[in-house]
Amino acid sequence: MSDTRVRPARGSRLAISRSRGALSGFLLILLGLWGALIPFVGPYFDFAYTPDSPWTWTLGRGWLEVLPGAVAVIGGFLLLVSRNRATAMLGGWMAVAAGAWFVVGRALAAPLALGNVGGPVAVTDAKRVVLELAYFSGLGALVVFLAGLAVGRLSVRSVRDVEIREAETVRPVDTTGAQPVVMPDQKTEVIGPTAEAHRRKGWRGMFRSGDRNNQLAHH
Repeated sequence: MSDTRVRPARGSRLAISRSRGALSGFLLILLGLWGALIPFVGPYFDFAYTPDSPWTWTLGRGWLEVLPGAVAVIGGFLLLVSRNRATAMLGGWMAVAAGAWFVVGRALAAPLALGNVGGPVAVTDAKRVVLELAYFSGLGALVVFLAGLAVGRLSVRSVRDVEIREAETVRPVDTTGAQPVVMPDQKTEVIGPTAEAHRRKGWRGMFRSGDRNNQLAHH
């Protein structure tokens, strides 16, 4: 048995360590859950946008909070569990899109008729700022940052990725029963019917030529 390196398949080029996107994926899942659930549980803690009643569904909450939160969770999950570079990068870009939608979604809600998330339930400017950051702009910026960081790490091949690729492309080759190797300078002689016929023909010619000489001498 011997080890032989073969040309790596495309799948081995995309293989990555699962730890590459694990931390970013875990954090993105938490942020996505926060963004999707906080409009429904925030009223319990007096931390909400109108309507300030828990578990109240509105069109605006569905499009502008639940949807990007769910997309961020899916993207984070792909980053967390995938060992394929393309799949993990897909999850990263999904999370980037989700974070961007948290930031700009309300500006496009009216032209696209996506509903309204209401107004912040706050009596001070400081609380309004905190609600804005926790629900939309701050949350979206953090999601974009973590997802972009994960995509950047995935776009660079690390030493660990090379080790995984080499481990998958080295396989044992059984050399038993191999064909013998013929050296280039080895000379071979083929003895068969053709060569034997030439020899017999030469011997007969010698005897026939002798018989003809004897006949001429008698004449």
